[in-house]
Amino acid sequence: MDEGTGVDAAGAARPLGALADLAGSWLARSAATPERHTGAVAADRFDRIAWRDTYEQAPALRELAAELGERHPHADDLLTDVFLAAYKAAPRLREPTGMAPSRLVNHRIVTALLESPDFAELHRETVGDPYAAAMAVLAQGTALRRMLDDSHPARDLDERAALAGRDAEAAADAVAEALRQAADGADEEGSVPGPAADAVRRAVEDAEDAARRAASDAARSLAVAVPGVRAAASGAVAKSAAAAREEAALMRAWGVGSGELERMPFGERARLAERLRAGRLAEWAELIGRFRQMAAGERARKVENATGELIGVTLGDDLSRVIPSELANLGLPELRAVFAARYAAGELMLYDSQGEQATGRGAVIACVDTSHSMYEAGPGGITREAWAKACALALLDQARHAGRDFVGIVFSAADKLRVFRFPADAPADLTRTLDFAETFLGGGTSYQRPLSAAGELLEAEFNDAARTRGDIVMLTDDDCGVTEAWMRDWNVAKRRLGFRVFGVGIGAPRVAAAGSVLAALCDNLRCVEDFTDVHAAADLFRVI
Repeated sequence: MDEGTGVDAAGAARPLGALADLAGSWLARSAATPERHTGAVAADRFDRIAWRDTYEQAPALRELAAELGERHPHADDLLTDVFLAAYKAAPRLREPTGMAPSRLVNHRIVTALLESPDFAELHRETVGDPYAAAMAVLAQGTALRRMLDDSHPARDLDERAALAGRDAEAAADAVAEALRQAADGADEEGSVPGPAADAVRRAVEDAEDAARRAASDAARSLAVAVPGVRAAASGAVAKSAAAAREEAALMRAWGVGSGELERMPFGERARLAERLRAGRLAEWAELIGRFRQMAAGERARKVENATGELIGVTLGDDLSRVIPSELANLGLPELRAVFAARYAAGELMLYDSQGEQATGRGAVIACVDTSHSMYEAGPGGITREAWAKACALALLDQARHAGRDFVGIVFSAADKLRVFRFPADAPADLTRTLDFAETFLGGGTSYQRPLSAAGELLEAEFNDAARTRGDIVMLTDDDCGVTEAWMRDWNVAKRRLGFRVFGVGIGAPRVAAAGSVLAALCDNLRCVEDFTDVHAAADLFRVI
């Protein structure tokens, strides 16, 4: 009897049943090879659709996949995993033992990404947003390339483990085939000839050797680490989180809401982001954001008939404005009934005050000087143009919240002027908003041309909709003359249409000085010299 196999010695006939018992476990392994996953992040069909659609719309993703795929097999699976980790609400990693050995390097890299300190911050910006998740993948492209390059020793071990696993599966199949041949050669009593039985025994021994090698190689493969993967992953996630945060702030600064972004096609959103990141628009984003926040705060503070300057005493029942002598009556039991009666009749003596009132009802028109001198920078490197455009865009917000038309007039010399209309009854087109912000004409400065254009717009509004009391805001750094005839016509139009004119001298005190032309034109005038200060224009947003 062979002690190793539990059957008779080699060369002797064996019962088929004994051989089947010997090969039983290998038959099961041959029939049911466990599934090995190629994706480290568990995903459903809808997640895969989101990745496929995004991949098809993003040439940069396809280029990155092609570049990595030239040197690293299965790089496309890694990009899928990195995308899903950023996109899914609760990304879950598969167990390493359930992964195809050839994808274990991907599993190690994705694990390091998920465990990075900045991943939670990144995930807040990318969850559920295919575009943001794709941008996170691209931002990590350089680090992914470096981690894959450093993973060759680990990948060699993984491939060796994969090969050993395939050998073990082939050995299990060989056991099944040997047993089948033995069964075909068995006699009526179920005895298998010695040579066939020996073939089954040798197949089982080979399978056991292959299984031991596969288990040993798999253990080494699971234990190996990719050098520097954690540090590289941490840096990649931090960079990606910063990029996502910067782009989100950029969109918010320009008034692009998350809902609008989600509805925007991938290509259009990518082009918008590229445009906002380029040139002057990117430099202005922080200033524009602060202007918008300031204007929103002023809108929240603005209340009709708000308490302001004390102008006397009146009668009423507003207990918040009762004068002290009336409150003293509450301290005397015999006068409390008198106080109650006067309160019921609305005859308590109250402080009377007059606050700032928003009186505009017509269009808000921002006239922005774009002469050459507006390129001049002030504190913090902010240019005069940047401050003026940021203020004008905040006025656009102000007009839309008040249900008023907005018009942006970009001007310089008498022959240079562009008009951008934003009707209150239509959504503010973002492309047109950016065109308004980017337009710079250069040259000298003329007051008459932009103000005449603004007056004509208010005249047309009055004729079409009978609206008066518009507001014109003149943002300039230069002083220039106007003719007497023009000034007479201007004053006539101003009285007839009831509009107000606000002036801001940007970085040029003489423009806003008493006796200047701008002072003669404006009802409200101030000078701004610190371009980092958005609150210098705060009162504009309380009264417009």
